[in-house]
Amino acid sequence: VHLHLHQEQVSKPTRIIQTIVFMKHCGLDTPFAKNAQGYSTTGYNVDMNFYTRTGDDGTTGLLGEGRVTKTHPRIEALGALDEASATLGLARAQVRDPRCEPILREAQRDLYKLMAEVAATPENADKFHFIDAARVEWLEAQTDALSATLTMPHEFILPGDTPSGAALSLARAVIRRAERRVVELIEAKESSNAELVRYLNRLSSLCFVLELAENAAAGKVTSLAKGE
Repeated sequence: VHLHLHQEQVSKPTRIIQTIVFMKHCGLDTPFAKNAQGYSTTGYNVDMNFYTRTGDDGTTGLLGEGRVTKTHPRIEALGALDEASATLGLARAQVRDPRCEPILREAQRDLYKLMAEVAATPENADKFHFIDAARVEWLEAQTDALSATLTMPHEFILPGDTPSGAALSLARAVIRRAERRVVELIEAKESSNAELVRYLNRLSSLCFVLELAENAAAGKVTSLAKGE
C-alpha cells in the first residue's frame, strides 16, 4: 500500500516525519524518495528542525490533502488519543504484575495505528485501516483472562490504592473521552469504521481490570466508593 501526497505536502519536514512514522509503525512502505532538502525515507534526518511554523495560523495538516483548524473534531480526537497513549505509558512504567506490561505495550501500538486512521482524510482512510474485529477480540480475551484470576467488585471503586492502579484509572478516563471524540467523528461522517469505537470501549474496560490486577499485585485491597 502506498500513500500518494502532493509535492507541497512532502516538502514540509513535520508532514514527512508524521507520515513516515505512522506508516513504518503500521508496517507500510513509505512513498518518499530522498529529495534536495535531504528528507530521508529511512527515518528522522539529523539536520531536520522539529518545528516549521506552518501551524502558527491555527491550522494543521492531515494524512491527505488540505489543512484544518486545530479545533476541528478530527484534531480533537487525535489529541485525546495521544493523551490516551501517554497515560497508558505512564501506567506501563509503574506496573508490577508481569502480565500488564506487554498488554499495555501492545495496546499503545494499536492506538498508534488507530491514530493513523483517524488522521487520514476520508479518501485515504482505507489505506490505514488496521483496527478491526480481531483487535477488539484480542482486548476481550485479555480482559477475560485477567478477570478470571481476580475478585471483581460489585460496586464502584476509588482510584488511588497504588500508583500504577491510579495511572490505569486515569488512562481509562482519558480513553473514554477519546471514545466520545471518535463517536463524534462517526456521527459527522468523518469516519466510517465502527470498530474504532468498539476498540476504545473495550480498552477502557481492560484498564479497569488491569487496575484491579495491579492493586492485587501490590497486596492492596481495592477501596470501594461507598466505603467498607
